[in-house]
Amino acid sequence: MRLTPLRPAAYVATKLITAMSLGLLAVVIEFLVGAVAGVRVPAYVWLLSGLAAWVGSLVFAAFGLFIGYLAPAENVMQIIGPVLAVLAMFGGLFVPVEVLPDVLQQVATFTPVYGMGVLARAPLTGDGVSMAAVVNLVVWALVFGVGAARLFRRDTARV
Repeated sequence: MRLTPLRPAAYVATKLITAMSLGLLAVVIEFLVGAVAGVRVPAYVWLLSGLAAWVGSLVFAAFGLFIGYLAPAENVMQIIGPVLAVLAMFGGLFVPVEVLPDVLQQVATFTPVYGMGVLARAPLTGDGVSMAAVVNLVVWALVFGVGAARLFRRDTARV
């Protein structure tokens, strides 16, 4: 792949589109299983929560690419697993942000999983989506996407 004529941004965008396609398939299958298992929620909740899960996965697709270019291939999964667990804990996925100490509540809003958690829960709880959560998702997607493109460029410069 180091000899590809694609520009780094195009290469990363192609990888992200592929990841998002697979993510959409995963969301659809998960929702089908839920429907068959008897989950009953209004149609708009199905649609909004599915869309939130799918769109929010862009951050983690970019994160995976970023770590993939940052670390040796044989170590990536050993890094991603614990990092995601810590981010989920401090971002409010394991425990509601409201029950965390004040300092951790502030820290949570700056983690990549915070915006995803708010976005994913909003259709289920009826809460609105805060602009801070949307900005959180966009900023982290850009940070990881641009970081992956820069690391790809660095990697291909060695050829």
